Amino acid sequence: MGLGLGLAVLGLGACNEVGENHAQANRAICVDFKQAKAAPGLAPADGAGVVDECVRRWSYSLAASRDEADVVADAVVAACGVQLSRWNQQTVNQHSGADDAVSITTGQPTTPLTERYAFTRNRALLYVVQARAGGCSPPPAANGAPEGVG
Repeated sequence: MGLGLGLAVLGLGACNEVGENHAQANRAICVDFKQAKAAPGLAPADGAGVVDECVRRWSYSLAASRDEADVVADAVVAACGVQLSRWNQQTVNQHSGADDAVSITTGQPTTPLTERYAFTRNRALLYVVQARAGGCSPPPAANGAPEGVG
């Protein structure tokens, strides 16, 4: 009985190993931070490009956390709060009055600031999952932050 139980535990341990390692990292999806670039269609000088680059770098830097991806994405949005605020300030300076509209994604009432937050949060979640799925390396860091975050 002791030998049978030992073999059963050993067999379950092997299954667990296979279960945890069943997917291989796809490094082809990783960002090469040596070639700094904004997302396609986003100029690095515009607000969206600056926010996206901040989000990408922080997402890759924090992806190794054991927290759920959505928790990490929230932390990324917090880390890029200055960049998001600057981008939002551009809208506030350009427009006066309410800019209520309908989201082309959800069809729900929205505002430009709400859409920018959603963009930032969704990009953060995507990049965290991308970095984890690819087993990607984070960008270089200096003074407690990823390099290239401005």
